[in-house]
Amino acid sequence: MQDPNADTEWNDILRSKGIIPPKEAEVTEDEVVNLVEEAIQNKTNPVKSYDDMTLDELAEFEDEEDERILEEYRRQRMAEMKAFQMNAVYGDVREISAQDYVDQVNKAGDGVYVILHLYKSGIPLCSLINDYLIQLASKFPTVKFLKSISTNCIPNYPDKNLPTIFVYLNGDMKTQWVGPFEFGGINLTIDELEWKLSEAGAVKSSLESEPKPQTRSTFSVQNKTNESDESDDDW
Repeated sequence: MQDPNADTEWNDILRSKGIIPPKEAEVTEDEVVNLVEEAIQNKTNPVKSYDDMTLDELAEFEDEEDERILEEYRRQRMAEMKAFQMNAVYGDVREISAQDYVDQVNKAGDGVYVILHLYKSGIPLCSLINDYLIQLASKFPTVKFLKSISTNCIPNYPDKNLPTIFVYLNGDMKTQWVGPFEFGGINLTIDELEWKLSEAGAVKSSLESEPKPQTRSTFSVQNKTNESDESDDDW
């Protein structure tokens, strides 16, 4: 093997090509061999920059890159869907009594949000919220939705406090809404209820902004125009 440090024409060529370092740097014969082999390999399979690629090569490269990105996205989405399905164990509104409270609320599990609606039959807003909760339970199956007749769950619970919604996490109460005015009255929409639950952290809503309440003033004006003698108390 020729001395890589020798001042020869061949070594000068190798140095000019960057194959071996300048002669002032001492290198071993093995290092020269490795450098030459690497140069040959790069020449055989050169890595082109974008500027050096033809249009066809760029198109082929983009197709391969797009496919790789799509495949990675598919894998991520599959993992997310699998995790979601494993946690989607609810999807309905379950009726409970006071005896069920500890198991259904306090022992719901780590990280599980529980939404409990206290209601009574014959109260229109309670019925409306129960209907909404059925739809929201289907939409957010990782959240545990419960309902209970108020006096079955809490003896002597006053009707003036209905509807009532409690939001729990890990057995601790995080939020509560008590009474019809907390919900804005009978004109409450499902989007408004979803937004309230989202603000409490119980659901991950896709709503981008707080829904505007229905024009309750219009409802009042219509009543006034019709000169109805009915009471303004909807509860």
